[in-house]
Amino acid sequence: MASPNFWDDQEKAQGVIQSLKVVKAIVEPVEVAINLLEDAGALIELGEEEGEDAVAGEMEGALGDAEKKLGELEFQVMLGGENDHRSAYLTVQAGAGGADAADFAEMLVRMYLRWAESKGFEAVPIETTEAEEGGIRHSTWLLKGPYAYGYLKAERGVHRLVRISPYDAQNRRHTSFAAVEALPEFDADAPIEVDMSDVRVDTYRAAGAGGQHVNKTDSAVRMTHVPTGIVVQCQNERSQHKNRATALRMLTAKMFELRERERDDELKKVYGQKGEIAWGSQIRSYVLHPYQMVKDHRTKVEIGNTTAVLDGKIDEFIEEYLRSRSSS
Repeated sequence: MASPNFWDDQEKAQGVIQSLKVVKAIVEPVEVAINLLEDAGALIELGEEEGEDAVAGEMEGALGDAEKKLGELEFQVMLGGENDHRSAYLTVQAGAGGADAADFAEMLVRMYLRWAESKGFEAVPIETTEAEEGGIRHSTWLLKGPYAYGYLKAERGVHRLVRISPYDAQNRRHTSFAAVEALPEFDADAPIEVDMSDVRVDTYRAAGAGGQHVNKTDSAVRMTHVPTGIVVQCQNERSQHKNRATALRMLTAKMFELRERERDDELKKVYGQKGEIAWGSQIRSYVLHPYQMVKDHRTKVEIGNTTAVLDGKIDEFIEEYLRSRSSS
């Protein structure tokens, strides 16, 4: 980065900066922990010289800080998967439940964007298909930041909402479903190569807001991998070339996940269930009526503050799931 020619190639420079963020996310917490332990050691030595009573309060605080930081590092070790350090494509798709499901999908997108903001991740919209009565049928975002995929892989699966439906004139309780998918973002270092002879590429006009240029040109791109039927699309950029590049990265990620799914029994279970986004396949339930509770059915973690959860406070669910995976 100190090179005077560093910014000549903007794309390459951004790649280096992303790599630096990943390295810092590993190194800096370790350095902080070392410093805290050294401070605690110095206080222990001082206590031996002057008596423990003289530094008891400071020593307790220093040891507490060191223990907390070591606990965070222990959790970070759980994010040691091959691709956990990468940014993530997050897709939310409405399932059974009609208008309520589309509204629930939009609620989940908002929840994840709030969570991403709290982590300092950049959220880049890729494509969104809105539902006729409100809400969304399908939405994909790129959450850019160290370990975004490592965290979000805990969210894959079907989510269920139980509430009094705002779309029901008789105020009856309805159940609706939405599916969440997380994929790692690959650049030139992708572990799998897509044969473009197997891919059908379609262009179309981007839907929804986005300015006159977006809606008047065939800038949106849809790619279909014919042998597997996998479909990806991107309409965020005004440039068809950029949308095509993003779609190809997403297709590469989906092909990689398909390969991993065939090897991993738990992924088979998650994606097998997700084939039907409906009752009996949920990993988490958000109950807003007759009581308020969000429960993860894999780890049994329950949180009564549903407002906070839907506002992005989901770290407890993610961390407990990752801990359960690492201990199994």
